[in-house]
Amino acid sequence: MSGTAVLSVSHEPRTTDFPQGKYLDLRGLRYHYLDEGRGEPVLMLHGNPTWSFTWRDVIRGVRDRYRCIALDYPGFGLSTAREGYGFSPAEHAQIVEQFAEQLDLRDATMLFHDWGGPIGMWAAARTPERWHGFVIGNTWAWPMNRNPGAQVFSRFLGGPVGGYLIKHRNFFVETIIPSGTKYVGPDERVMEQYRSPFPTPESRVPMHVFPRAIIGETAWLREVEKGLKSLDDRPALIVWPTKDQAFREGERKRWEETFLDHRTVTLEGAGHYIGEDAPKEIVTALRERRRAPR
Repeated sequence: MSGTAVLSVSHEPRTTDFPQGKYLDLRGLRYHYLDEGRGEPVLMLHGNPTWSFTWRDVIRGVRDRYRCIALDYPGFGLSTAREGYGFSPAEHAQIVEQFAEQLDLRDATMLFHDWGGPIGMWAAARTPERWHGFVIGNTWAWPMNRNPGAQVFSRFLGGPVGGYLIKHRNFFVETIIPSGTKYVGPDERVMEQYRSPFPTPESRVPMHVFPRAIIGETAWLREVEKGLKSLDDRPALIVWPTKDQAFREGERKRWEETFLDHRTVTLEGAGHYIGEDAPKEIVTALRERRRAPR
């Protein structure tokens, strides 16, 4: 069964404080993650160039009902990487799989947007028994090599010019986040939280890997796409912004076709970074979510 609702994005000020995190040392990596609340586990995955901070207001709104777990990928937020880690989505996906195993998440929900989609769906397909359902933001989980816009974005920002802009001008943080946030634009206190993990050109390399991978990791994205078949019987809550320039109606419809048991909530007026633009609306959708038995 399926249904649709439309929620207009509120323009309330966003908070800048977030819960105290935890750390997990595993296989030469030091993971930072948030773990707040009790109830059904919800693993929240971020995109580029954000980190667990992006989910702070969602966590605050639902931690009385859910156990909210938000992980930083190595090289993002407060997680660190070992020498030789390449920051590829495939490596991050393996981290998510190992992290869920370490915490022994069971009967859990996965919430994601942006790169959290392919990363999370690859990990979920490897351990489908752990996942009850999904909360799907603006994202994808299939090859984008036939998408003209994705090709241009990947080749430009994933190439030498993009590398210079990202590493030496902090382009993703200073330009992409403000342009992808529609409510009033993130204030300076919020922006400082997004700048803090990337103080040097070397620290910004992980942000450059992602756009290159949109086309460069097509073979891996085919693996992600194949894995959807082992998960498409799960219930899905789709929370979709109307002002995202990257993921539009075509991607949303594909998610709806993949998960027949879905409910779509349209985030009217929200841009790409839904954790900043629409936390209150995501909280409402999660609190109204009806959990179907498996």
